[in-house]
Amino acid sequence: MRAYPRRAPLTLAYVCLLLVGHVWIDRWLSVDRAADVLGHLSTNLDNLRDHPVSALLGSVLFFDGTLTDVASTDFVGTFITLGLGVCCFLAWVEHRWGKRRALAVFLGGHVAATLLTAVVIIVALRQGWYPAEVRQSLDYGVSYGAQTVLAIGTLALPRRGRLPWAVFVLAWPLGGADWSAPLPDFTTIGHVVAAVLGYGLLAVPAFRRQRVRATAPLPAAASDVGPDRADVAGSRHDPKETT
Repeated sequence: MRAYPRRAPLTLAYVCLLLVGHVWIDRWLSVDRAADVLGHLSTNLDNLRDHPVSALLGSVLFFDGTLTDVASTDFVGTFITLGLGVCCFLAWVEHRWGKRRALAVFLGGHVAATLLTAVVIIVALRQGWYPAEVRQSLDYGVSYGAQTVLAIGTLALPRRGRLPWAVFVLAWPLGGADWSAPLPDFTTIGHVVAAVLGYGLLAVPAFRRQRVRATAPLPAAASDVGPDRADVAGSRHDPKETT
């Protein structure tokens, strides 16, 4: 924990911003004013058509959940998305691949999952699978970006734990899904899409190259050995010299 600010300063700043925003919305603003702010930043279809940039960026400044009602299902979601996704795995991604790539993974997963889910909503509305009110639904928070980071953070686990974790990341949103015709609710779809995007990033060559360098410290260790010491070490193990 003492090394956390040094290893993941961007994540730490983001977590502080989320906590401040949560207190501001939950404690300082009136109920009506808070509803207006969150309604404007919601990434529903109407807002994405009217002000897409502010909706996409503003919606990740707040998290949808609770920090105090630990016995509720909302706290479980907060623990998974904010606790594990942002505080733990986003910090791991930042430390492993740097601030820019961590930001790209998190925001890219958030934006891409939101837009792909919007396409699903449009199709579902045309088929009559979702009610028309879904166009103005309240949809904000860090969960899509956190879900992408949870997926790519599978690499942080031991090999024997990666498959169970991958199944968990894909399955936990389905536990509380509300099914409508052939589809679950759109937030469940968004979480699954975000997880698939995270797993897809593992096939990107840039991540593969970073992963090889991060897990192969021997060349760096060898470069720290001076030429004189290397010669000495080599002479100790040279069979010609021993003979």
